[in-house]
Amino acid sequence: MSVAIEESWKKELHSEFEKPYFGKIKEFIVAEKAKGKTVFPPGPLIFNAFNLTPFQDVKVVILGQDPYHGKGQAHGLSFSVPFGITAPPSLKNIYKELDSDLGLKAPNHGNLEAWTKQGVFLLNAFLTVNEGEPASHKNAGWEVFTNAVIKAISRNREHVVFMLWGKFAQQKEVLIDTQKHLILRAAHPSPLAGGAFFGCKHFSKANKYLESKNIAPINWSLA
Repeated sequence: MSVAIEESWKKELHSEFEKPYFGKIKEFIVAEKAKGKTVFPPGPLIFNAFNLTPFQDVKVVILGQDPYHGKGQAHGLSFSVPFGITAPPSLKNIYKELDSDLGLKAPNHGNLEAWTKQGVFLLNAFLTVNEGEPASHKNAGWEVFTNAVIKAISRNREHVVFMLWGKFAQQKEVLIDTQKHLILRAAHPSPLAGGAFFGCKHFSKANKYLESKNIAPINWSLA
C-alpha cells in the first residue's frame, strides 16, 4: 500500500506499510465512508505529524488518543486545531500550564505547528475518527501502527522526552527504553481530570533535560 509520508518516516516504517493490518486500515476507512460517515482529518492530513516533524528531528513526543471529532478541528496533530478554530478545553488547560510553568500567555489560536517544526512530535494513537463519534476508529488497526512508531523512536533515537498525559498514554511506557529517554507522566489535561494536570511543569522539565544532553530546547511560545 502506497503511503504519502515524509521520507525519513517512510524509511523507518517501511516494513509496517507492507503488513496485512495496514492494508486493513485503509479498507476500514473506505467502508466507513461508504456508510456515509465523514472521517477526520481529511486524507492529506492523516500523516501531518510525520510530515511536519521528520524522524531524525524528534525531540519531544506528546501522545494523544484520538483526533478531535468536531468539524474542522482535526488536522493530524494531537491536541492542535487549525487557525480559526477555537481551542478545545484540553488545549486551553495546556495553555494554562504553559503560563504557570514558563509565564507564556495563551495565544489567540489553537495551532501547535510552531512546536512541530522544532521537533515536537504530536502523535495520536488513532489517526482517524468519524465525525461526532470519539474513538470510532479504535479497532481499525491504527494502534498497532502507532505502537510501532513509538518503538522505532525508542529504539533508534536517543534522549527523547515522552510526555504521557493520562492513563491511556501512560500505558505506552512499556514500549519505551527508559534508560535512553525521559518519561514525563501527568494527568490528562482534559477538564474531566479535575485540574490534576496543573503543576506538572512538563515544559520546563523537558527543556532542562534536553539542555543537559546538549540538545537545543523548545521555544514553547505560540504568540
